[in-house]
Amino acid sequence: MPRIPVHTVADAPENSRDELKALEVQFGKVLNIHGEMAHAPVVLAGYVALQQVIGDYGTFGAATREAIALVVGNVDRCSYCQSAHTLGAKRAGLTEEQTVAIREGRVDFDPKLAALLTLVRASSSNLGHVSDEVWQAALDAGWSDTELTEVSLHIALNLFTNHFNHLVETDLDLPPAPGL
Repeated sequence: MPRIPVHTVADAPENSRDELKALEVQFGKVLNIHGEMAHAPVVLAGYVALQQVIGDYGTFGAATREAIALVVGNVDRCSYCQSAHTLGAKRAGLTEEQTVAIREGRVDFDPKLAALLTLVRASSSNLGHVSDEVWQAALDAGWSDTELTEVSLHIALNLFTNHFNHLVETDLDLPPAPGL
């Protein structure tokens, strides 16, 4: 049971209503995570702002963004985010088997993506630290240093949502991700 209310657009704090309504339109309903974020307008506004910045300036395609989120969700053991991003990854063209492989760290279907996700897993697991070898392997796979730098924002956004879900104990309102 969540620690805070899951707001609707009608009962959300005034400063959360516009963002919550836009998310409701985007996802077809108010997801529990968004309804809970609305409880503290600064949390919802921060989430929306990070999403907007990534949408406006980010260079990764949808499948890569979802793969990054799956890795971070797996490292953080966030069942809500693993479930949400499994759905997103499938919409972005990944198969369910690929989403499981990504979460398990077995990305043999795409060597370039594997190098990036190895860096994401290392960074997420080690407070941002990655070895020179992991960094270089990602460069050698074809990622630019600009793209590797951008990864930090994607990781931060996903750490934010993972930690938020753990903090408030968000109930899953999506189909669960396949077990590992």
